[in-house]
Amino acid sequence: MTRTAVVLRHDDTIHLGNLEPVLREHGYSIRYVDTLREDVRALDPRDADLWVVLGGEMGVYEADEFPALHAEIEQLEQRLGAARPVFGVCLGAQLMAAALGSRVYRGPTNEIGYRSVEPTEAGAASPLRHISGIPLFQWHSDTFDLPSGVTRLAGSPQYGNEAFGIDNWALAVQFHPEVTTEMHEVWLAASEAEVAAEGFDPGDLRRDRDRYSKGMQSASRAMFSEWLDGLDPRRTP
Repeated sequence: MTRTAVVLRHDDTIHLGNLEPVLREHGYSIRYVDTLREDVRALDPRDADLWVVLGGEMGVYEADEFPALHAEIEQLEQRLGAARPVFGVCLGAQLMAAALGSRVYRGPTNEIGYRSVEPTEAGAASPLRHISGIPLFQWHSDTFDLPSGVTRLAGSPQYGNEAFGIDNWALAVQFHPEVTTEMHEVWLAASEAEVAAEGFDPGDLRRDRDRYSKGMQSASRAMFSEWLDGLDPRRTP
């Protein structure tokens, strides 16, 4: 049985990465929607078996500058309100938090590189168990208040809210489980001066990538695969 995944993308270089083959292995066809060029309001928020909301360089609090974000939040309000499956990454997680009524704002630090993110007790009993002890790739400086009615699944020393879920059908993560070696290099090459200005050594980031990328990709694929396995088939239209 073929299922459909609608993928909301904010930048051509920020795509599904190593999560795409997992979706295809689980029988999903994939439709990218480029939210800054296409009308998100044209989508039926209850349609498609799964929505994946990817990252982006903008912040939720910049929605007046990027009106597509207002549309995404409105659509996510409806989809989450209907308990239809959603997976959010970084900006996608923040948009989910906003759609659930929480504040999104600048955090205390700019996180770039591989960092420790540890599951909570609830996270250790969920697909997030696969990331325990695995350095995960981060590239964000925003955070959010934990929405009402969700379960906090992971945190880090700098950011207490790194992942949350709703039952088995919604999952939001601040880290970047999708990033491949190739994506990492594209992002870093495009932002090397900015990264250096933030006090990070691009050479160190590349060395960490060589050390940690393979393990992270394996763990993130296992996490995403288990989460997809847990989606209630009765939610399929």
